[in-house]
Amino acid sequence: MGEGRGREAGGGAEWELERESESAVAVEAVMSVQVVSAAAAAKVPAEVELKDLSPSEAESQLGLSTAAVGAMVPPAGGGDPEAPAPAAERPPAPGPGSGPTAALSPAAGKVPQASAMKRSDPHHQHQRHRDGGEALVSPDGTVTEAPRTVKKQIQFADQKQEFNKRPTKIGRRSLSRSISQSSTDSYSSAASYTDSSDDETSPRDKQQKNSKGSSDFCVKNIKQAEFGRREIEIAEQEMPALMALRKRAQGEKPLAGAKIVGCTHITAQTAVLMETLGALGAQCRWAACNIYSTLNEVAAALAESGFPVFAWKGESEDDFWWCIDRCVNVEGWQPNMILDDGGDLTHWIYKKYPNMFKKIKGIVEESVTGVHRLYQLSKAGKLCVPAMNVNDSVTKQKFDNLYCCRESILDGLKRTTDMMFGGKQVVVCGYGEVGKGCCAALKAMGSIVYVTEIDPICALQACMDGFRLVKLNEVIRQVDIVITCTGNKNVVTREHLDRMKNSCIVCNMGHSNTEIDVASLRTPELTWERVRSQVDHVIWPDGKRIVLLAEVESADDYYCGRS
Repeated sequence: MGEGRGREAGGGAEWELERESESAVAVEAVMSVQVVSAAAAAKVPAEVELKDLSPSEAESQLGLSTAAVGAMVPPAGGGDPEAPAPAAERPPAPGPGSGPTAALSPAAGKVPQASAMKRSDPHHQHQRHRDGGEALVSPDGTVTEAPRTVKKQIQFADQKQEFNKRPTKIGRRSLSRSISQSSTDSYSSAASYTDSSDDETSPRDKQQKNSKGSSDFCVKNIKQAEFGRREIEIAEQEMPALMALRKRAQGEKPLAGAKIVGCTHITAQTAVLMETLGALGAQCRWAACNIYSTLNEVAAALAESGFPVFAWKGESEDDFWWCIDRCVNVEGWQPNMILDDGGDLTHWIYKKYPNMFKKIKGIVEESVTGVHRLYQLSKAGKLCVPAMNVNDSVTKQKFDNLYCCRESILDGLKRTTDMMFGGKQVVVCGYGEVGKGCCAALKAMGSIVYVTEIDPICALQACMDGFRLVKLNEVIRQVDIVITCTGNKNVVTREHLDRMKNSCIVCNMGHSNTEIDVASLRTPELTWERVRSQVDHVIWPDGKRIVLLAEVESADDYYCGRS
């Protein structure tokens, strides 16, 4: 019914008059006036006269206190003193029969139709009151529609006064920060808890102990163990097979006597594996296979629970090998099994501790790169230890390489660049299981995907899956993203990097960082600019720049580590 809504109850009428907000910043005061009929009368008056009353008369007739009546009287000039109404909506000067403080006296007649309350009626104007109420007044000074009697209690909800009481000094970001820093903030909020840490001290220089008094570990901050424990508990819900194995066999301790030295990603998922090995009776010492993928809070949780863990996010190359050596070179402890991801641990023991290597009873390798290195040792007749190729198992090939990379490529690119994929031109180097997952994900997001491949069977598969087979030289000038997932070396050379378009994104989904020739970019004529954690701009003298993710150091591991 326009501004008013009528509801019949017990033979009477109840009306509510509401005032709209006149400001986009502040909230205007709202007054609700409820009117209830005194008797169940069949007739409701159509006209109500407004008569000027003195404060004492208003007090006696309306049941209002003198203070309440005074609060309803507008200042000279009328209207809200803080937000005056526009001239077009301002009511005429108060005269006889109209005023903010008046008694409502009924006259005979019928209730007008709802259309009579419309704002667009040119014969009516809004009579606005300081207390927030309003009435429709005809040119002769009478109200065209009103209830019969006024309820004695009038409640005010002065929201504007409450709004004005709030502190107005609010820190605001500058435009430049909102553009450049907001994406960094969103990235950090989903990252490791230690990304925002200001402590630049190397963990190697810290003396830390867990609650049991042990210091046989090296992590970023042992105090983050509680956060890491929560992440591990969440990961346990997604790994029912390991949890069922732990529950079924931990009483038998089938791995009693096993001394396992491991070098894998240290994430919540690998923590579940490590704790399962420990529950089954094995002794474990662990290092990280990737300098970017370690979740510091998870490493702290493992150290707190008694695992000798030597890893933190952002290790240098020297730190990387130092951590591996701390796992291996322990007085009175001889490992008899190796669990490796990439072959670095196996390579270190083989080169530095040949006598220890000969006593190893078995090696488990789970990456393409590590398997290649084991085959090289085998062909040279130097692999004197039984080794298991986990990478070629169906679960590893299909689930980790294909399905996990299909998700992690999008997750990693979104976290680091905040980009949209629709319409972007992407070249994926290699169409193995990892390449298949990347191409499927990018195609589903609307990207235009090209594939380079030297294996004829994989190339045929790419063609049958609807991707265009190209040579890298043919598309390097036009693509927006270059992704390598071959496990080979020198796939993207300095010549390719020089020919890339401005703002081209370069990343590696393989385990090794040899696929892209990053070393050739460390020259005096090129400028490196750190944009955010693990995102660098490499700037050419003419102003062209490329976006390098994680310095292409095993970017898939970096993504899977949610760092």
